[in-house]
Amino acid sequence: MAIVKPFKGVRPPQDLVEQVASRPYDVLNSAEAREEAKGNEKSLYHIIKPEIDFPEGTDEHDPRVYDKAVANFRMFQEKGWLVQDDKPCYYIYAQTMNGKTQYGLVVGAYVPDYMNGVIKKHELTRRDKEEDRMKHVRVNNANIEPVFFAYPENKTLDAVVAKYTAQKPVYDFVAPDDGFGHQFWVIDDDKDIEAVTEAFKEMPSLYIADGHHRSAAAALVGAEKAAQNPNHRGDEEYNYFMAVCFPADQLTIIDYNRVVKDLNGLTSQAFLEALKKNFVVEEKGADIYKPAALHNFSLYLEGKWYSLTAKPGTYDDNDPIGVLDVTISSNLILDEILGIKDLRSDKRIDFVGGIRGLGELKKRVDSGEMKMALALYPVSMKQLMDIADTGNIMPPKTTWFEPKLRSGLVIHKLE
Repeated sequence: MAIVKPFKGVRPPQDLVEQVASRPYDVLNSAEAREEAKGNEKSLYHIIKPEIDFPEGTDEHDPRVYDKAVANFRMFQEKGWLVQDDKPCYYIYAQTMNGKTQYGLVVGAYVPDYMNGVIKKHELTRRDKEEDRMKHVRVNNANIEPVFFAYPENKTLDAVVAKYTAQKPVYDFVAPDDGFGHQFWVIDDDKDIEAVTEAFKEMPSLYIADGHHRSAAAALVGAEKAAQNPNHRGDEEYNYFMAVCFPADQLTIIDYNRVVKDLNGLTSQAFLEALKKNFVVEEKGADIYKPAALHNFSLYLEGKWYSLTAKPGTYDDNDPIGVLDVTISSNLILDEILGIKDLRSDKRIDFVGGIRGLGELKKRVDSGEMKMALALYPVSMKQLMDIADTGNIMPPKTTWFEPKLRSGLVIHKLE
């Protein structure tokens, strides 16, 4: 069963939310954050990317940068730009993209659930990225940014969400950088709070959709605090970290595509011939070609698009990892033909989120920066949950979720 609890959120007053709210720390670099925060002292970037308050080129891992995050978090509260709620609440966070809305419940997720596998992962994490976020959680003694979970659909939770979303939201704005809508409600009725807690208890698992490093960092800091407290009881605030949980049937995973710098010494013709061993290769011309179904890929090479369809026998439908298109393309194209063995470290490959469109792939090849591009059909939520349930791990750069969670709508303090 999944244990969750309400918490006393720290959040901006209604009239300041658009100035405070920001994109997540990991979707933009320091220069972009500096530009987005320009002229806005209330931007959350001053807390989640505080290197912007130092001269350009300052290392974001400099101890002074972490100290600045703490000072800014304190200052935001002193100035009333962030205010803590009087009682523990759950929250509803709705995002609207392209006319479709998804409704998430903001909860305190239980650290031991992460450690014992009730909260399920589908990606490996890198220790250096974990350590960076652990420092940020430690110094602020807070989860400044949420993680993104999925849960199996639940009628009790649907009813609670429907009750509150029929009312006027506390926050309601369209973000200028992506045009997506963001709305927010506070669940403060004790009966509804209890109903949410009990509904989660019936769930065997929660699934990390996005934010594996933030989840790991938050859980590890919570476990650290438990180990350091000689009077640890198990109900302290540090035993929980902030997550936004969405019903799995509302979520959309979009494609996560690849661009490669060279053909491993092959001519374009020899590369296309090599592909024919495992794929049916069809030339599609100059117009952008999007993969039509699972096991169909789109290749862009020398101004032309090609359809690649994996031949029967090249994948195993009964293997939750082997059936993934990211596995098929990694094994049979990137490794076997192009000699790219490690997607995490090889400098010849880069990855492009599908939100940028296939035109971005064409642009990067036409510019001469890359030699070829490969577009994949997106993974389904069912595939993701099957992989997590079987204890498997997806290959790197498999899933891309949109819209991303806005940071700064609510913060969770660890005490």
